Amino acid sequence: MGMSCCGKPSLSRTWYFLIAICLGIACGLSGVSFLEQFGKICSEIFIRIFKCISMPIISLSVIVALANYESDESMSKIWKKTLTYTICTTIMAAIISAILYLIISPSSFEIAKLGEHQAVVDNIKGYIQYFLDIIPSSIFSSFIEHKVLSVLLLSVILGLSVRAIGNDDARNTTISFFNGIHSMFFAITKIIVRILPIGLFGFITVGIIEFKDVNVGGMGQYFLVIILANIIQGVVILPLWLASKKINPLKTFKAMAPALSVAFFSKSSSGTLPITIETAETKLGISNRISRFVFPLCTTINMNGCAAFIFTTVIYVMQNNGIEITLFTMATWVIIATIAAIGNAGVPMGCFFLSTSLLSSMDVPVTILGIVLPIYGVIDMLETALNVWSDSCVVKVVDKVVTKSE
Repeated sequence: MGMSCCGKPSLSRTWYFLIAICLGIACGLSGVSFLEQFGKICSEIFIRIFKCISMPIISLSVIVALANYESDESMSKIWKKTLTYTICTTIMAAIISAILYLIISPSSFEIAKLGEHQAVVDNIKGYIQYFLDIIPSSIFSSFIEHKVLSVLLLSVILGLSVRAIGNDDARNTTISFFNGIHSMFFAITKIIVRILPIGLFGFITVGIIEFKDVNVGGMGQYFLVIILANIIQGVVILPLWLASKKINPLKTFKAMAPALSVAFFSKSSSGTLPITIETAETKLGISNRISRFVFPLCTTINMNGCAAFIFTTVIYVMQNNGIEITLFTMATWVIIATIAAIGNAGVPMGCFFLSTSLLSSMDVPVTILGIVLPIYGVIDMLETALNVWSDSCVVKVVDKVVTKSE
């Protein structure tokens, strides 16, 4: 009885999720090797499933949206609102982290203590090369290598190209093909949703194990800035924004809770995308016309948590390497962190490697990131949940604004 005919989760499915959460916590805390390994296997299976279907769904959603909709006023409004809300929420996250950094003022490490953490990431590409890699060398390489921005670029080109086909029959056949494949992947998503408690069990087991291994030590103030920035953005800023649009924040949060829990423990907003779309459509009542177009865009460019992490980490590493941090420097990095976050891929540890790329491109030593790395798993969980929550808020507002104007 897990799913009713109208698509709303029944009481039994809620219990499945609660049982999965309890079992995951118990296995993570048990210390029993077999149970921990079983949880890790469940987690890895679902992460691979999400990776397998997330890139095609992002691509097909964009292609279908561009191929099916003309450049009318409604479509133009969806584009503009999505980009505006994305940029505003992301830069707000960076600003909050800047304010918190000034208030908390994390103390520096002594560089001498960092010797054992040399060579943290020796093979990180330069920042310019990172953007060059957005251009795919083949149609399939972007999907195989899980490059979200490359997939988005390729999908936009394909979607616009389908609309440009001169022959009506050929164009309609091509559109029907992409529509069919798109529908097939969402049918697969519905099946995955039914067995999702197994994946949630695995994610929570692995998450609890990682929490046990965290040693904050002297990174407490740095860690606190990032955590508070994410919490304030998710609990204060975004709900106030929803309320200003006459949308109930608590009701929206409760509706999206399944997707947020998966995002938290999977640490991948792009991997969570199928579940996010399914949850928004069935529990929030979002139009699939909007959800299947806006969510893939938001998953790629709406990275609130990443902006906060990039700003705080870059400033903290620069401070620890004796670089003077002025208000102008912080203001500049608010802008850079926002732009960099928009260009980040929604995959595990994406913000960590992007921050390293930025620092390396400026010849700033990154040895301190060896200390950040052990606790980044916990930070990544919170960041990903915030990113998906922000995506959900943007989609909800866009849906209301567009629906109201039609």
